[in-house]
Amino acid sequence: MNHEYDDIIDLPPHKSLNRKQMSNYDRAAQFAPFAALTGYGDMIQETSRIVSSEIELSDNQIDELNFKLSTLKEHLDTQPQVSITYFVPDEKKEGGSYQKEFVTIIKIDALSQTITTTTSIIPIQHVIEVESDLFQGGNEIDV
Repeated sequence: MNHEYDDIIDLPPHKSLNRKQMSNYDRAAQFAPFAALTGYGDMIQETSRIVSSEIELSDNQIDELNFKLSTLKEHLDTQPQVSITYFVPDEKKEGGSYQKEFVTIIKIDALSQTITTTTSIIPIQHVIEVESDLFQGGNEIDV
């Protein structure tokens, strides 16, 4: 039987005199799967993340909220503690989430339409509920 490669089949592997031999780790990396869709998994995960839409308050709810904010503004010297629920817009897509915090009110600024607390600054337009011992008779906003 005549084989074409019988003369070279038992020769040792060639070693270059000009180049350093590649490590086994680097050699194996040549055969790693190619990720053509890099970031696709992250994109799918972000798309499937659920966000809420912002609740639009009725005129009665807005009046009630304004009453509570003006009551709080009159008592700022006592640094009232409140439970406040507000909307936080999502940075990556339309919608967001609601946060409920127990905070101390420091300032209510009518010009910039913000509520300054010990931990954050909250835009009044995103506030949907404020609860405090200052409000009597259960005047909370129902959402």
